Amino acid sequence: MFEPKPAEDFVFKDLLYEKKDWVARITLNRPDVLNALSANMLAELTEAVTDASWDDGVAVIVITGAGDRAFCAGGDVREYAGHYTRKPRDYWKYMGVFQGALDAIRNTGKPVIARLNGVVVGGGNELNLACDLAVAADHVRIRQVGVRVGSVAAGGATQWLPLLIGDRRAREMLMTCDEITAQQALEWGLVNRVVPFAELDRAVGELCQKLIETYPECLRYTKAQANFWKDLVWSLTVPHARDWLTVHYASLEPQEGMAAFVEKRPWDYLAIRRRAAEGKSSEFRWGPYTRACQGCGARYLPEEFVFCGRCGEPLVSG
Repeated sequence: MFEPKPAEDFVFKDLLYEKKDWVARITLNRPDVLNALSANMLAELTEAVTDASWDDGVAVIVITGAGDRAFCAGGDVREYAGHYTRKPRDYWKYMGVFQGALDAIRNTGKPVIARLNGVVVGGGNELNLACDLAVAADHVRIRQVGVRVGSVAAGGATQWLPLLIGDRRAREMLMTCDEITAQQALEWGLVNRVVPFAELDRAVGELCQKLIETYPECLRYTKAQANFWKDLVWSLTVPHARDWLTVHYASLEPQEGMAAFVEKRPWDYLAIRRRAAEGKSSEFRWGPYTRACQGCGARYLPEEFVFCGRCGEPLVSG
């Protein structure tokens, strides 16, 4: 049987973990990168939530970010650009860890509150969406960024935003990547409360106390019932999304989009559209792998190559 442990017994690299007065507090602790989600952080998050779910001394779980700048800036784009665009198969593994963390939150049997203390971006908003309730500081801004960096927000946002804020608002957030303010998020139903940052802990504490003063079995089953639509759309879509994104990471859009983000240069979205409009490949940087070298016999060379990448001989047209 899994046995919960004192919070201080855990040695986490990317999280802070505390259990006190019926509340487990998990803090995403990578403030130098706006608490972006690394694979290690997600694994640690799953471990902490699992421990809290087994601990009968915990009634409520609070997830927040370190500092006052960011709750979570989403997936670590540097990790994506540096690793997953080079080894797309490893993105499938990463997505499994991400899915596991969100599943742990949804299935913990205890209410989970997102304490939104700063920007909430991409996968950070999907983490927020996985939680049961959210309290935001009034300086918070929330946005999705998938189609701006060459990805798709199918790790919770495409599935759950329409349920929380309505179809048209969800499409606008997902397709334009425009940010919304904390007040808009409150009006749209994306958060439950908005308060000045100085009052954030008080507001979260008050909500925790209301949840603590309920019967645990009834609260657990209420969460299970309320999860029905989120669970349904998630189970029907996330396995497909996990595989599609893995394959997609071998293509031009994420390679270019994430490289531009890391290199801090403007995105040239029209360049890819022009390639397609001109009859060139918009999926492969140098065209599909259709050419062969008559010199060394190398095959599957990119269509736009003029010289063989293996022996350097000119490639014969036709």
